Amino acid sequence: MAATFQSIMKDLRAGKYAPVYVLHGEEAFFIDQIVQYIQHHALEEHEKAFNETILYGKETDARSVLDSVSRVPMMASRQVVILREAQQMKTLADLTAYLQKPFSSSILVIAHKHKKIDGRSAFAKAAEKHAIVFESKRLYDSQIPPWTEEWIESRGYHIAPDALQVLVDHLGNDLGKISNELEKLFIDVEAGSTITTNTIEENIGISKEYNVFELQRTLGERNYPATMEIIHYFTQNSKEYPLVMVVAILAAWYTKLYLFIENQRLPEKEVMALLGMRSPFFLRDYRTAARHYNLQEVGLAIQILETYDMRAKGVNNFHTSMEELMKEMTYFLLNPRAFQGARYNA
Repeated sequence: MAATFQSIMKDLRAGKYAPVYVLHGEEAFFIDQIVQYIQHHALEEHEKAFNETILYGKETDARSVLDSVSRVPMMASRQVVILREAQQMKTLADLTAYLQKPFSSSILVIAHKHKKIDGRSAFAKAAEKHAIVFESKRLYDSQIPPWTEEWIESRGYHIAPDALQVLVDHLGNDLGKISNELEKLFIDVEAGSTITTNTIEENIGISKEYNVFELQRTLGERNYPATMEIIHYFTQNSKEYPLVMVVAILAAWYTKLYLFIENQRLPEKEVMALLGMRSPFFLRDYRTAARHYNLQEVGLAIQILETYDMRAKGVNNFHTSMEELMKEMTYFLLNPRAFQGARYNA
């Protein structure tokens, strides 16, 4: 039967284990979390030597999996068999019959990461009927900030809105990377405290002065010196701030700015819902930007970003370095109307 990450974790924390878990999908993070919990909690430490089996899809086959789950637990009430990288096992379909009649004394965890299982297959249909099935979907970019905030609060901490934006802008949509960086941060931060931009700068190394969040703010103010200072920092740290990443984040920001300008007369809650915001904190930056850009200029800014995204990927760009492209792009973002007559506007 289909299940959610939350429902599976709730049952596991309550000590309720199913005979078979089929975990599949593009987002590896949630699959890893479930596998790790079962591996750490389903057996006592002294039971693992004889009752825990870890198999890898590329190196094993269905017969080996069946041999493992059919063994009788030794000095324990159950055994755990974890099949990692199941997407690489050529004989995965041969486990279909076992899914229909699994042994109650075994827990079989099938971790099929980075891709979905074909829902039309006999294996998938048997899993839906007889096993706990979880499809781990990638989060949309708009879902990353609220997910990150919830993750932080689940660990007993809080985070300031601007610090959350800095964190997400820097780490992107890799949930594993976000959680790993936060785990390191939690070691040095007192439980129950609020994470600020200072906390992030001191513990993760993200500059509170030179980041994409600050770049959005200075662009919104049409502050030429401050913007170019940030861009200079980015070009000196291009591995950390690649042009394609900067373009993607700014494109999302200018798109929201366009929506804000079009709908700024609506009630605040409606505007926040439209922009996918949980806090009115960020509206102040959009209000500032709306005083410095009109709709036509924001539309041009989006065109500029589309152009430089393609040039960063090699289209209509033969000799210009990534650093020069970033400087050119920023100049046009600060002066959108100048882009209309430029030779790059193809």
